[in-house]
Amino acid sequence: MRVLFDTNIFIYRENHTILPASLQNLHKALHQSKVEILIHPKSLDDLKRDTDEKRRNISLSKINTYPPLESPPEHNKDSLFLELVGSVSKINDEIDNAILYSVYRNAVHFLITEDKGVHKKAIRLGIKDRVLSIEETLEIFGTKNKDGRVTYLPALKDDYVYNLNLNDPFFDSLKGDYSDEFEDWFKKVSREGRRCFVHIKPDSLIGALLIYKVENEPIDSMPVRPARKRLKISTFKVSYVGNKIGELFIKLAVKYCMENNIDEMYLTHFIESTDDYLIDLIAEYGFDDVAKLNKNEEHVFLKKLRVGKDEKTFLEPIKISKRYYPTFYDGPEVNKYVIPIEPLWHRKLFTEYQETNNRGRQSSILEYEGDFIVEGNTIKKAYLCHRWFTKKKISAGDLVLFYRSHDEKRITTIGVAEKVCQKLKDKEEILRLVGKRTVYLPEDIEEIAKKPTTVILFAWHFNLQNPLVLEELINIGALKGAPQTITPISHEKYLMIKTRGLIDERYTTN
Repeated sequence: MRVLFDTNIFIYRENHTILPASLQNLHKALHQSKVEILIHPKSLDDLKRDTDEKRRNISLSKINTYPPLESPPEHNKDSLFLELVGSVSKINDEIDNAILYSVYRNAVHFLITEDKGVHKKAIRLGIKDRVLSIEETLEIFGTKNKDGRVTYLPALKDDYVYNLNLNDPFFDSLKGDYSDEFEDWFKKVSREGRRCFVHIKPDSLIGALLIYKVENEPIDSMPVRPARKRLKISTFKVSYVGNKIGELFIKLAVKYCMENNIDEMYLTHFIESTDDYLIDLIAEYGFDDVAKLNKNEEHVFLKKLRVGKDEKTFLEPIKISKRYYPTFYDGPEVNKYVIPIEPLWHRKLFTEYQETNNRGRQSSILEYEGDFIVEGNTIKKAYLCHRWFTKKKISAGDLVLFYRSHDEKRITTIGVAEKVCQKLKDKEEILRLVGKRTVYLPEDIEEIAKKPTTVILFAWHFNLQNPLVLEELINIGALKGAPQTITPISHEKYLMIKTRGLIDERYTTN
C-alpha cells in the first residue's frame, strides 16, 4: 500500500521540535502496517520556497529519505478534473492540484495532509474518504488494544458552555472574528445555561465544539426568514481537518431536531476564503446559503430535514437522502434489500443500537460520554461481506435493511445505499474504497479479502424503533426464512416492515 505525504506533513515531521504524540505515532503505525510513504515531485518545489532558511535546508537535506512518486499523472490535461478543483490563484494551488490528482487517478491509495483547502477539494472530487488527516490515518492504521478492540477516540459529550475554558486556544480565531463581542456573548450564553457538544483532545484542550439552542423567531437577514421553530447552531468549529467529528456533530444536531419535532436548523458563518472547509462539509448534508445577517453580513446556512411538497417530483432518491437527511425516499422507484450481518460487525457499525439483553430504554447518542468508536456513530458507513448478488445489484438510492444474524435474528437498521462493489480480492483496493468510513482495521480487511468480498457504502438513517424478529418477519410474509445472503424484497413486503418496525414516517417520502 502506498500513501503520499503532503508538504505540510513533511516539514512538520522533519523539524527539530518536539513532535506531538499523534505525529510521533504516524510513522510507527504506517511502518507496522507495511505502508510505503512517498512524496510528490512537486513537494520539492514547495520546500524550496520556504522562507525559513534553516528549516528549508533541514527539509531539503532529508527529502531523499522519502522515495518520490515516479512519473506522476499530469493533471493539467484533464479538463474535468480542472473544472472540479476550480481556478488556480497562487502557486500552492498548482502544487495541491498535482498532488490530489495522484489520488484521483489512483496512483496512490491515500494522501495525508493537514491542509483544509486540500480536504475541501477532495470533497468536490469525490475522494474525501482517501484524503486523511494525521488523526484519521492513525484511526485506520492504529493498533488494537490487548483485548482486540479498536483504539478509541477521546471523549465527546453533551455539556454546559460554562464548563468550557474561554482561554483555550480553540477560541482565539473566534475572538479575532468577533472582537470583544464574542467574550460578552460567551458570558451571556453561559449564564443562560446554554448547552453544547464538545470534543476534548488527548492534551485536554478543546478539539471541536457545537453550541446550540432552539429558536421560534424570524432570522434578521436579507432576505428575512420568517418565524418558525428552528435549531440554531451558534458555534460550529472543528480545530483539525478531517470531517468525522464534524459529521458526528451534524448527526447529533439532526437527532436533537427529531426528538424535539424541529424541521429546520441553521448556522451563520463568515466565508473566509474559497478554501473554507466548513462550507463544503455542511453542504454535503443539505445546508444552503440562503441569506446574510443584517447586522454583520454573516452568511445564513439553512438545512431542512423534510422534503417540501413541490420538491418531491424532480429530486433523485439519492439526492433526497443527502439533501434532506435524515429523510429518504422509500417509494416503488427504489429497490429494497435485507442484508444479514454478524453480531461482531453489527456492534461496531451500529453503536447506538441497544441489544436485546440490554434493551429496557434506548440510549440517546447525546448521553454518550467517555470513549467511543467515532466511525460507528457517524452517518456514512461501509460494510464488507462475502455475499453477492445473483440477479439485480444494489444501486445508489436503494434501501438496505440490516438483519442481525445468529443471536438476535431481527431486522434492526435501515440505510440508503451509495455505492456497491462485488467480488473484490485485493485488500488494498478494498481499503481504498472504504477509506475513512471503515471500522475495519487493515488486518481485518486482509483476513476478509481472502475470499471474494462485497463492499457496500451507505448512509445510516435509523435503527428501527421496533426491531422485527425472524418469527414475525416470516409470519407477515416479509421473509421465507433467515436470510443467508443479500435478499431483495418487494415494495409491499417493505411496507409491512415499515409499519411493524415503526419507521418514523415523518422522515420518509414516496
